[in-house]
Amino acid sequence: MPVPRPLPLSAALATVFAAAIALPAHGQSLIELYDSARGYDATYQGARAQYDASLARAAQAKAGILPSVGLTANASATHQDLSTDSLSATRGFPNQSAGINATQPLYRPANWAVYEQSKRQVDIAQATLTIAEQDLVVRVSQAYFDVLSAQDSLALVRAQKIAVAEQLASAKRNFEVGTSTITDSREAQARYDLVVAQEITAENDLQVRKIALDQLVGRPGANPTPLAAPVVLPTVPADMNTWVQQAEDVHPAITQAKLGLEVAKLEVDKAQAGHKPTLDAQLGYNATNNPQGTSTSTSTGRVNVRAASIGVVFNLPLFAGFATENRVKETLALEEQQRQILESTRRSVSQATRTAYLGLISGAGQVKALEAAEASSQSALDANRLGYQVGVRINIDVLNSQSQLFQTKRDLAVARYNVLVGNLKLRQANGTLTADDLTNVNDTLATNGRASVDSAASPNQPSAATQSPVPVPANPVFVVPPVTTPPFNPQPPTMPVPPPPPVIVVPPSR
Repeated sequence: MPVPRPLPLSAALATVFAAAIALPAHGQSLIELYDSARGYDATYQGARAQYDASLARAAQAKAGILPSVGLTANASATHQDLSTDSLSATRGFPNQSAGINATQPLYRPANWAVYEQSKRQVDIAQATLTIAEQDLVVRVSQAYFDVLSAQDSLALVRAQKIAVAEQLASAKRNFEVGTSTITDSREAQARYDLVVAQEITAENDLQVRKIALDQLVGRPGANPTPLAAPVVLPTVPADMNTWVQQAEDVHPAITQAKLGLEVAKLEVDKAQAGHKPTLDAQLGYNATNNPQGTSTSTSTGRVNVRAASIGVVFNLPLFAGFATENRVKETLALEEQQRQILESTRRSVSQATRTAYLGLISGAGQVKALEAAEASSQSALDANRLGYQVGVRINIDVLNSQSQLFQTKRDLAVARYNVLVGNLKLRQANGTLTADDLTNVNDTLATNGRASVDSAASPNQPSAATQSPVPVPANPVFVVPPVTTPPFNPQPPTMPVPPPPPVIVVPPSR
């Protein structure tokens, strides 16, 4: 009786893919979701608000070198009682005054130091916003490919579930016809139950990652577009030292630290200005009206005074209780602190850039190794199936080969996504990442009419990331050779020869 053959793995995947094709879905590109995140993400919006506040704060410092103009007005009444030995009188003196006065700093070194600091503060605010933008690019990309990875994992688990179910059915049929033991059925049932548990975990993981992406981009039901087939990953840069040197020149964190050191030096200048004089120009015009005279005159008639003034004010500090000297010492120490912060930032950026570079190189190598492992795992599965059909392999060997192949496919998909995100993280590490870098990653997606695997992608179907450019031979149709069974002609048994009777020896008589 012929042995029932299990459903090939390619047929199991085709079954899942067919179900996915029937579910049309419109996916969003990476750039589209990034644009949504720019207008919705609370962290980025908070960074923009902080940037605007920093610009306004820096503009305030310019007031120290610009003229100040003030308008004053006053109305009052004075009641005066006069009493002598021969005279007693009461007088009231209403008074109205108004004036406009302007002051222009001519020499205030502390104010100029503050003004120069404000220019650096604007650049620091710009660097801070750049860091926030780079962080948003990486967060959106990571969440985007996390969803695709979770979809691939769920689709592969479901495909594995179909394959294991067919293997379980085959084991039961073989047991019924007496060509296998109950052990095969129980092993297949145990593997099926395990895959069901993995499917539940994969479904939950997909929902969690979708929620995270929706919250980031502010678009419920975001549906990332999968990778286009065949998968073409960005090339890996060849020189690590070039990336490190570039980070020294353009990284926003290093720029912040350099500007912080300049601000600290200007703070020293501002503290030292406490020993220096100040010089201001003043210009004013004031009018006073006394309808009933003044208390300093004997006339009770109207007195009007119009006065214009112009002049300079010189101020030289002589002694402030050693406050200025100690302030200078404080700012010098803070300057040294900023110098050490700059050095620490340079070391951290250099280390992060090297780490990101090596991680990207390792990830690219891992992709190539997993592509080869996928082809080998497919061949091993085919060989184990053939061996199971001819009786030289057992059911658990086929199940293990299936698990190994699906695990390799999942690892390959994750490795490819890690390479795509790793390119962005490398540019973030050396400070050159911009939103334009998303274009290269977006070009790997199935956009502009390009097709992914089977022109569909859903939780029921792996994306192009699970497909290897390494040619994997399709499952051949194996022809099981007939097994020649020799005729059963046993030889008749040979009966054993009974041993000779024992010889009884009679002892001699005495």
